[in-house]
Amino acid sequence: MARLTKRRQADTKAIQHLWAAIEIIRNQKQIANIDRITKYMSRVHGMHPKETTRQLSLAVKDGLIVETLTVGCKGSKAGIEQEGYWLPGDEISIKKKNTNKQEMSTYLRFIVSRMKERKVNEGKYRSYEEFKADAQLLLHNTVIFYGADSEQADIARMLYKDTCHELDELQLCKNCFYLSNARPDNWFCYPCIPNHELVWAKMKGFGFWPAKVLQKEDNQVDVRFFGHHHQRAWIPSENIQDITVNVHRLHVKRSMGWKKACDELELHQRFLREGRFWKSKNEDRGEEEAESSISSTSNEQLKVTQEPRAKKGRRNQSVEPKKEEPEPETEAVSSSQEIPTMPQPIEKVSVSTQTKKLSASSPRMLHRSTQTTSDGVCQSMCHDKYTKIFNDFKDRMKSDHKRETERVVREALEKLRSEMEEEKRQAVNKAVANMQGEMDRKCKQVKEKCKEEFVEEIKKLATQHKQLISQTKKKQWCYNCEEEAMYHCCWNTSYCSIKCQQEHWHAEHKRTCRRKR
Repeated sequence: MARLTKRRQADTKAIQHLWAAIEIIRNQKQIANIDRITKYMSRVHGMHPKETTRQLSLAVKDGLIVETLTVGCKGSKAGIEQEGYWLPGDEISIKKKNTNKQEMSTYLRFIVSRMKERKVNEGKYRSYEEFKADAQLLLHNTVIFYGADSEQADIARMLYKDTCHELDELQLCKNCFYLSNARPDNWFCYPCIPNHELVWAKMKGFGFWPAKVLQKEDNQVDVRFFGHHHQRAWIPSENIQDITVNVHRLHVKRSMGWKKACDELELHQRFLREGRFWKSKNEDRGEEEAESSISSTSNEQLKVTQEPRAKKGRRNQSVEPKKEEPEPETEAVSSSQEIPTMPQPIEKVSVSTQTKKLSASSPRMLHRSTQTTSDGVCQSMCHDKYTKIFNDFKDRMKSDHKRETERVVREALEKLRSEMEEEKRQAVNKAVANMQGEMDRKCKQVKEKCKEEFVEEIKKLATQHKQLISQTKKKQWCYNCEEEAMYHCCWNTSYCSIKCQQEHWHAEHKRTCRRKR
C-alpha cells in the first residue's frame, strides 16, 4: 500500500476566501497586508486571525499566493515597507520534485512485495508456513513504514490474525474448509477424509442436536451442528452423546429446525454408505489428464505395433500414389498381406487388389489377418471405453455447471430479496420515525399551548383575587355578626343594624367604647 502524498497543504475553501479578500483589498487601491486580510476574514467569514495567518502561510508555500515587500505611497504608512500579498497569474509553473533515493527504494520495495500476491494464483507456495511467513512479513513492513500505532498497522494486524485463523481452520480439515467457502448444494452432507465423528451435542439452554466433531481439547469438544446455519461451539464432554443413542432417551423437542438437521444427518450417512465424496474441479481435471495420458499412450502403442506391418507389401501389387499421411483404413488392409521373404520398399496397395489376394491367401496369412482384426477390435473397444468416459465427464461437467448456475441464481435472488426486505424495513422505520417525530412535535406544541393558557388563567385569577381583597379591605364590617356595617360607633367598631349594636353594647362594648359622650 503506497504512502499518501500531500501535494498541497492549504485548505481549498480558505484559499478561495483569501483570493477574494486580496482582490477586494486591491480593488480599493490598498496594499493587501496581513492586518487588512485578517480583518476581512474575521468580518465576512468568521475566521480566527491565527487560522487566517496559518492558511496564508500555507498558501504561500503552495505557491497559490505571492508574498512581496511593498512600499506605501499614501496615508500614515507612506514610504514604509510592508508585507503585501498578491494573486498569482492564471498559469502556475510546474516544479519537478526529486524523490530521495532511500525513500524511492522503500516505495519500490512495497511494489515488489505486492507482487507476492501472484504466488497464490501461480501456485508457487509449497507449504502453509510460507504463506504465513509472507503475511507476517507484510505486517512487519507495515509497522516499520507507518509505525506501530498507525491505522495501517492495526489493519495489518487484523489481516495477519485472520490469516492465522484461516490457516488453522485449513489445517484442521481441508475438506470442511473448502466446502464451507465454496458452499455447493448439500455441502455439509459430503463426508470428509478422514470422516468426522457423529454425535449428539447439547448446548446450554437447548436440547440435543446432531453434530460433527472437529477437534477435542481437554474436557471440551469442538463441534459443528447440522441444520440451516451450521454453527460451531465448544461443548463440554458430559453434554456429548454418541449418534447411536436412541432419540427417545434424549427427550428432544422435535422442532422444524431439528427435523431439517436430522434430514441432513441422514443424507450425510447415506453419502457415507455409498462412498460419495466431494470432488473439486482440480481433482476432475487431474483425472481427465490421467485418462488423456493413458489414451495417448495406448494409441502410440497401437501405432508402434502397426507400423512394421505397414512396411511389408508385394512388389507386383498395384501401387497408389504415395502420401505422407496414410489413412488408418488403408494401413489396416495393407497389414493383412502376405509377408515376403525379402524386405520391400514401403508401398500402399488398393482395396481391390487386397481383396483379390485375400481369396488366395495361405493359412499363415489368415492367422495374420485374424490377429490384425483382433487388434482393431481391441482398439475399437478402447476407443468406445474412453469415449464413454469422456461423455460421462462431459455430462458431469454440464450437471455441475447447471447446479452452479442454479446456486448462483438462487443466491442472487436471496440477496435481492434480502435487500428488498431491508429497504422495506428501512422505509417503514423511516416512516414510523417521521410519524413519531410529528406526533412528538404536535404533543409538544399542545403542551406548550396548554401551559400558556394555564399561566394566563392563573394570572387572571390572581388579579381578580387581588381586586376582591382590595375591595374587601375598603369596606367596614359588623363587629357582632361580621356582616357589612352601616352604623359607625367608635374608632374600630361598626354595626350592620341597631339590634347588633344593642347586643354588643350590653355585652361588652359599653366598657371599652372610646366614643366621646
